[in-house]
Amino acid sequence: MDKYLNKILAGDCIELMRGLPDASVDAVFADSPYNLQLGAKTLYRPEDQTAARAVRDAWDAFDSPAAYDKFTREWMTECRRVLKPDGAMWVIGSYHNIFRVGAILQDLGFWILNDIVWVKTNPMPNFRGTRFTNAHETLIWATPHKTGKYTFNYETMKKLNGGKQMRSDWDINICLGDERIKGTDGKSLHNTQKPMDLLRRVILASTKPGDIILDPFMGSGTTAAAARELGRQFIGMERDETYVAAARERVAAVAPIDLSDIEVTAPKRDEIRVAFSELIDAGLLYVGQTLVSPRGERVMITRDAQLTHSLHGKASIHVMAARMQRSVSFNGWDYWSAQKRDGSLVPIDQLRKYLRGIKQDMKKAA
Repeated sequence: MDKYLNKILAGDCIELMRGLPDASVDAVFADSPYNLQLGAKTLYRPEDQTAARAVRDAWDAFDSPAAYDKFTREWMTECRRVLKPDGAMWVIGSYHNIFRVGAILQDLGFWILNDIVWVKTNPMPNFRGTRFTNAHETLIWATPHKTGKYTFNYETMKKLNGGKQMRSDWDINICLGDERIKGTDGKSLHNTQKPMDLLRRVILASTKPGDIILDPFMGSGTTAAAARELGRQFIGMERDETYVAAARERVAAVAPIDLSDIEVTAPKRDEIRVAFSELIDAGLLYVGQTLVSPRGERVMITRDAQLTHSLHGKASIHVMAARMQRSVSFNGWDYWSAQKRDGSLVPIDQLRKYLRGIKQDMKKAA
């Protein structure tokens, strides 16, 4: 693996992947040709009549849908072979190809976990005014086996989304300005370069530090740059020598960043469980104490570690929080604060974390 690891290799990805051992990579991000076939007509921006660069490169041209399908099946077959059973497979595409790609993905036995809509907050307009502005692309996230125990860093995604569960629609700018890799002529080197923010989210969502990420269509090096920045390893493959040289130079200039404020390394399901009743047993809360919601609603702790309210009856911290908000469910740990004897408030989740720390220390000492 040493000749592949953390390198961008020049050559055909199908041939190069055949040299990789079975089940040797943790994730694949594939930005394969879209087969746009836009023709030769030049498009002009309506505001200033400057020419807009469209995708008409030879690497994106195929003789027929059947030829495109054959190519897709070949590279995907190799990706499935080199992916670990619990690995992540990401494929991105537009309406031109994503439906064909998705069907082949399923034909090969991949299990689709999500389709992600990348909503372009600053899309290129439809210059001719004959269709809707194409303002999104689709990412398919899959795993090689339905029973695979794939990585999903739920808590990290929630943290990145301001404490709320991450949705499958991602608002991210297209790649413009200084982020664009330029050629010797000063123009954009690769016209389908993806934004770093998109790759950062993919990598943080579905891989762990040190994991190996394969990109069979490396282009200008975005996957490798994001992997290096986020403490992952990479294998890049690209047949265009100009792209290879630019990608190598780009990645060499990237330094890993401190992830301590970004990644939540221990998912909540792996943390030591602390029940609400344990806070009472430990003397951190007491029967008859008042809990207060963010909206000032007040409830009282009962002897059986429930909450009571004059209108909403008696229920657990979670059910009571849901009733207060007329919701089906809600995490009560995030909703209630305990009123101390001096009138000040302390979040009950803060008390839970304190007790969890004591239990963890006791476990280590045992």
